[in-house]
Amino acid sequence: MKLVRFSSNGHAPRLGLVLNDSVADLEASVSATLARRGVSRANDIAAALVPQSTRGFLEGGPATLDAVAGITEWVSVPRAAARLHAPITDPGKFICIGLNYRDHAEETNNPIPKEPPIFPKWTNAILDPGEPILRPRGSTQLDWEVELGVVIGRTARHVSKDAALEYVFGYTIINDVSARDFQFLTSQWAAGKIADTFAPIGPSIADRAEIPDPHVLDLKTWVNGTLIQNGTTRNFIYDVRYIVSYLSSLMTLSPGDVIATGTPAGVGAGRKPPVWMVPGDTCRMEITGLGTLENPIKEG
Repeated sequence: MKLVRFSSNGHAPRLGLVLNDSVADLEASVSATLARRGVSRANDIAAALVPQSTRGFLEGGPATLDAVAGITEWVSVPRAAARLHAPITDPGKFICIGLNYRDHAEETNNPIPKEPPIFPKWTNAILDPGEPILRPRGSTQLDWEVELGVVIGRTARHVSKDAALEYVFGYTIINDVSARDFQFLTSQWAAGKIADTFAPIGPSIADRAEIPDPHVLDLKTWVNGTLIQNGTTRNFIYDVRYIVSYLSSLMTLSPGDVIATGTPAGVGAGRKPPVWMVPGDTCRMEITGLGTLENPIKEG
């Protein structure tokens, strides 16, 4: 399953599934299936079973997933006619992990952290594929970070590393955009991480059936067509199992929470001399099995 938020013909974004060359409208498909079975008030029941909020969809748990698994009447639009939006815009928590690849720690001259460094983003930072990343006023050091995003599917508290992946719904691409000149003004990184548009996400959330092992994925970034990051999750310092278990020991993780798991080497700040994104640039990212996330850069 590849879960998306999509729009077509000027309608508001709604939840869908990628089906080969089409995108299925989940609520409409559940409604059509119920109507075919003679269920009264099929539209109302489908709206309750398949809310248009991704977080609400994941909170629905087995009831929502069973409704989707039972679809027999698919209502879809051609893939070319569907505009894909960020697949989740309403996470309860947006948690970021820093310095989680050995090669990235080395390129930035940082020691291997004893535990995963944690910092936040908020929903204001979430950006659709194709929409412009806005360079904040006063910043001249805008950097890219391709990251594997983890989307929680079940409430998790004090879970073991061995069981941790069972609490993950799926995975997506996140660009942890960073204003380095703001990031290092203090010992806390958040000032360089929380600006509007600083978290492009997408194009979909691929569930665990699509990505059975998140620790064998390649991550790549191109800026203006030049390959500039080429890493692999094999180089995680703390893998997804550890991160989910560790975070669940500090707080309750809830369905729809998003975790950005860090970036490999190749960031602009690590190059000699440093390289920064400027208005007019285009940043494109890929992760194995998760598609492509591309955004232009504009002045904020």
